[in-house]
Amino acid sequence: MPISTEVIIQSSIAGIPLLPLIRDALYGLLGLIMVIAFHGGLINYVMIRFERLTNQNLKKKQYDRVFYHFYSSFLIIALIHLTEIIIWTVYITQLKLIDDGLQTLLFVGSCYTTVGFVSDILPTGWKSLAFFISFSGLFSIAWTTSTMIGMTGTFKAAWNIKHHQKDPSAS
Repeated sequence: MPISTEVIIQSSIAGIPLLPLIRDALYGLLGLIMVIAFHGGLINYVMIRFERLTNQNLKKKQYDRVFYHFYSSFLIIALIHLTEIIIWTVYITQLKLIDDGLQTLLFVGSCYTTVGFVSDILPTGWKSLAFFISFSGLFSIAWTTSTMIGMTGTFKAAWNIKHHQKDPSAS
């Protein structure tokens, strides 16, 4: 017996209408994919650039340049995360879910960082977007953390070489 369109439209999961739930999930997944792809491309670029430049600097014994690349990479990574918050903000405002851009920015930043300092201002039927924003932030921050740990190893190696060479007791 075929299922009628009317049955699908009236179906619900835990009292939530099925079609708005599917719509919300699809828009959330689209935003998640967009932000994770953006993050992945840029974080990998920063990491590879850092490794290439610092390997050259270490060979030339330019330790201060390793330190410079380390700190500038961290600044760029912070800007990547801020841009991701702006991407979510534009996405939500383009969907016309929240009219006030500043409120949207604060809400998205609150979700992305999972701090939760702004209450949920999404309209009914779109509430699960907050989950997708948080999920993108969790994955992006975890990815960044692993990248930064690797960069810290290079920084520490340059620091140790530079300061042991100047320390007469290290000879």
